[in-house]
Amino acid sequence: QVQLVESGGGLVQAGGSLRLSCAASGRISGIRTMGWYRQAPGKQRDSVATITSVGSTNYTDSVKGRFTISRDNAKNTVYLRMDSLKPEDTAVYYCNADIRPYSPTYPIRNYWGQGTQVTVSS
Repeated sequence: QVQLVESGGGLVQAGGSLRLSCAASGRISGIRTMGWYRQAPGKQRDSVATITSVGSTNYTDSVKGRFTISRDNAKNTVYLRMDSLKPEDTAVYYCNADIRPYSPTYPIRNYWGQGTQVTVSS
């Protein structure tokens, strides 16, 4: 059973910083793209940042220059460093990953973490 477990959310004042972590565990053969999504109350879940297995990154425009996504392939972990946080960044942040479980012959599946709350006060 493959799981994604997030940590690092919390309450921070505007202008502050947080770092989210997401560790994949279980019987994993390989991990391709990993990413972070967020969902604010009453809104749809949107992509924040993604990173491929070779380190290519992509960010939504609203976080460019403020957020940094990175990953440690040896630890099957992806991070999201969030600086200069704004109240509009308040949301539940979800980790997502395309993972090939068990062995190289298994098909890739998409997995979600349980989410971690980030609240930015003004």
